[in-house]
Amino acid sequence: MFALAMVMFDKTSESEILQLALSSVGALGPFRAEGTYLEQAVSVRHPSGDDALSAQLRMLAGADGSVVVDDRGWSWAFPMRAVGRHTGYLVVSAAAQPSKDERFLLSTLAQLTGAALVSADVHRRERGATAELSDLNTRLAGANEKLAAAVIDLEWRERIHDALTKVAASGNGPAGIAEGVHQLTGMAVAVEDRFGNLVAWAGPGRPHPYPRSRRSARKELLTTIRRGGRAMRSRDRVLAVAQPREEVLGVLSLVDPDRHAGDRELFALEHGALILATELAHQRGLAETELRLRRDLVEDLVTGTDDLSARQRSLALGYDLHPPHQVLVARWADVAHDEDIVTALGRAATRVLGTEVLTVRRGGMVVLVVPQPDAAGGRMPWGELYSVAASSLRSPNGSIGVGRPRELPSELPQSFVEGERALEVRMASATSGGVTTFDELGIYRLIGVGAGREEVSGFVREWLGALIDYDAANRSELVATLWRYYECGGNYDATARALTIHRSTLRYRLRRIRDLSGHDLSDVDSRLNLHVAARAWQILRPPS
Repeated sequence: MFALAMVMFDKTSESEILQLALSSVGALGPFRAEGTYLEQAVSVRHPSGDDALSAQLRMLAGADGSVVVDDRGWSWAFPMRAVGRHTGYLVVSAAAQPSKDERFLLSTLAQLTGAALVSADVHRRERGATAELSDLNTRLAGANEKLAAAVIDLEWRERIHDALTKVAASGNGPAGIAEGVHQLTGMAVAVEDRFGNLVAWAGPGRPHPYPRSRRSARKELLTTIRRGGRAMRSRDRVLAVAQPREEVLGVLSLVDPDRHAGDRELFALEHGALILATELAHQRGLAETELRLRRDLVEDLVTGTDDLSARQRSLALGYDLHPPHQVLVARWADVAHDEDIVTALGRAATRVLGTEVLTVRRGGMVVLVVPQPDAAGGRMPWGELYSVAASSLRSPNGSIGVGRPRELPSELPQSFVEGERALEVRMASATSGGVTTFDELGIYRLIGVGAGREEVSGFVREWLGALIDYDAANRSELVATLWRYYECGGNYDATARALTIHRSTLRYRLRRIRDLSGHDLSDVDSRLNLHVAARAWQILRPPS
C-alpha cells in the first residue's frame, strides 16, 4: 500500500490514477475491477449496462454498498473518499463474498485512490491557489497519518489472525482458543456452551462454582448479540457468539470489569469467536456421526450410558442434560397411535414445564426424560401435565408413572425402573387415569416384577389362596371384591357403587370372604396384610 501510494501521489492525471487503481485490484485477491465512477466523468472497463450501474451508484449517495453487475456472484461499490470529499466509486466484483480483511484492503485502495485524485487536483490548482494548497497539504498529511495508522492496524490484525489460526490448527479445541485469546488480550477468557455451562477458562479468577443465568435471560441475551452482529458488553464481560450459521453453538467472553477492552481486544475476541464456531461445528459433526452409529439418545438414557457421551450428544440435539432429570412412563388405553401420545405428552410437558423434553416410544409405552421442575406452591406439576395431555388426546384414560429425579444421566435407568413401577401401580389402582409418582407408592414399592416375584406371589397365596381357588372354581369375584373394598377405605356404599352391586350383596360377599379366609377383616394387622395382598394380586395378575 505504501509503494502504491507513492506511485499514485506522483501522478497528476486522473486517468493514470484510476488506471493504476483498476490494475491493482487483482493483486489484492481473486477480484475483478468493474470500473471507476467519478462525480463528473465515467471511466469503465465494461461499458455495457453502464447507465443502469450509474443509477445504482447515484442511489448510494456516497455510501458504500452492494450493486448488481451482470451475473457476478458478489459486486460492491467502494467510495473513493479523501479529506472529506467523495470523488466517486471503485466497483469490484468476485465469484464469492470476500473476508472482512479482504474488504478492508479494497476499501483502503478506494480511499487511497480518492486521496490521490484529490492530490492530483491540488497539483492542478497549485499555481493559482498557494494558500489553498497549504491547507490541502495539511489535510493530506492527516490522511497519510490515517493511512499509516490503518496499515499498522492491519498488520496488528494480521498478527492476531495468524496467532489464532495456529491455535485452531493445534487441535486443542475450545481450551486452546480460550488460552490464545487470553495471551493476545491479557484478560481472563471463558468459553461457554449455548446454555451457559462453562466449557473452558483461561487466565486468573475462575469462579467456583461457575454462575449460570436463568434460561429466559440467557436466551434474550444471545438474541440481542445476534441482532447486533458484534461483540457486546454484559455487566463485567464482553461477549461474542460462535455462530457458524443461524444457530448459536457457544459464547466466547472477555472478563473486563474495569472496561479496558479496546478495538484490538474486541477484534481478537470476535476473530476468536469465528474460530470457536468452526471448532464447535466440527465437534457437533462428530456428535451427529455418533448419533447415527449408536442407539437413540433417549433409549440409551433409560438403558444406561456414560455422562460425558450423553451430555455431548444432547448438546448436538440442542438439549441440556446438565440439570437433574427424571423419567416419566405413560400409557393411554384408547388412543390408537402411539405417535399421537408422544406428540401430546411432548407438547404438554413443554407447556407445563416451560422447557423442551426428550421422548421415545418403548415397548408399548411412551417414555419422557424431563428436567426436574420447581415445585410451585410445594406441589409438582405432574397433575397439570396429565390434564393438558388428556385434553389434547380427548381421553382421560391415561396412566403416568413418575420416577425420582437423578443428578447424572448415567443414573436415569433407575428413574426409568421407578417410573415403570409407579405406572404399574397406577394402572392397577381403582382409578387408572392419572399420575402416580414413585415417592407415593409407599409399601407398594416392594410389589414388582423381577427379583422377589416368587416371594410376593407366595405372600399373596398365603393370605388369599382360599379365595383365589374359590373364585376359580365358582367363577366368582371374591378377591376383586376384597380389593375394591379396601381401595374404597372400607366404605360399604362406595364399594357397592364401584362394583355396581347391591349393599346386601356386598355384605354377603364379605361374610363369605371371612368364612373362607379365616381372617377378621376389621383386625388392623389382617386388614393391612389383606389389602397389600389384594393390591399385589391386582398388579401381578395378567391383564384381562
